[in-house]
Formats: sequence, structure tokens, C-alpha cells
Amino acid sequence: MFAHLGPRHWWPAKTRFEVIVGAILTQNTAWSNVKRALDNLRRERLLVPAAIESVATTRLARLIRPSGYFRQKARKLKAFAGFLRREYRGSLLRMFRTPTPELREKLLNVHGVGPETADSILLYAGNHPVFVVDAYTRRILERHALIHARAGYDEIQDFFQRSLPRDASLFNEYHALIVNVGKEWCRTKNPRCNECPLRPFLPEGNGVTIP
Repeated sequence: MFAHLGPRHWWPAKTRFEVIVGAILTQNTAWSNVKRALDNLRRERLLVPAAIESVATTRLARLIRPSGYFRQKARKLKAFAGFLRREYRGSLLRMFRTPTPELREKLLNVHGVGPETADSILLYAGNHPVFVVDAYTRRILERHALIHARAGYDEIQDFFQRSLPRDASLFNEYHALIVNVGKEWCRTKNPRCNECPLRPFLPEGNGVTIP
């Protein structure tokens, strides 16, 4: 994947807090929609925790409308900003100094933060060595017969973390490459298997129709 695509330079953001906001906004939507929402927040100078917590929820929801599910996501952003203030006095530096297992458990207790979002925050904003699992990851691994259809999030994550050196930079690049392969070639419908850089590793009889 790396030889075909090169470095991905992911996550695109100016600050660590912007990464966190993006991780919440990208739930159930395309990144192009998230970018529009982030541009709105940046224009209004709201990409800081205190501003997110103090802005009216209705105004926040209006600004992030392009990301979809905007009312729910506004509440999620406020929940995270409140968590950061209460637990770490508003300091991301202090938060990310917390040991990975402890911080992950705390993040999972924040309203609207599930495993994928928590791990995206840990890896991309905090440089903690955790592998992010998403729909692209599951699809590619299933089609390559590396996991079974009922594999859970933790099982898939453990597959990567047992197989690779525990290195945040490696996990970052690996996951970003998977996302790009999933978007460009390993699509849900009409996969472009013959053009995919992973085509040599695709087992026969996997149920994918190759054009």
C-alpha cells in the first residue's frame, strides 16, 4: 500500500484539539463534510475547548450542520470539552500524559465516544500506540480472509497490535493507507480489485466478484 500510495500525512489538522473535533464529526459521514464543518468552526474561532463548551448548543449545531447528525454531534463536542475541563483542567497535554489504558477507559465513558473515536483521539491527537479499526479495515480483512465475519472491534484491533511493532507512527500510516485503499478500490459495491495494490494477496473464492 505504501509503495503504491506513498505517505498519507493523516490526520489533516492544525491543532490536536482540531483532530479530536474531527474524530467526533467524522462519525457516519464523509471527510469532505467534516472539512466544511471545521471550516465553519475555524472561521468563528471556536476550535478551542473553552469556546466549544461556552458556545450555545444551537449555534454550535448550526455551524457543524454539514457533518450530519449535527444536534447529536454538538452535544458530543460539548461533552468532550466538559470532560477535558473537569478531568484535566482543560489541558490536552495533561490528558495525553495519562497512561493509554486508563485514558482510553475514560474516553469511552464520555458521551458519544465509542472505540473508533476514542482510538482516533489516542492515536492521531495523542500519539498513543493504539490501532484504529473502522469499516474499511473490517471490509479489507474479511475479503482477504484474515478475520471472520463476526469478529468484534477488540479482536480486529488485537490482530494488528499482535502482528506489528507497537509504534504510533506505524499505526498512523498503516490505518491511513487502509482508509485510502478502502475508498479507492475495496469499495462496498463495485470493488476495483484488479487495480487494487492488494490484489496479489486476495484469496480465490472469497465472494468478491473481480471485474
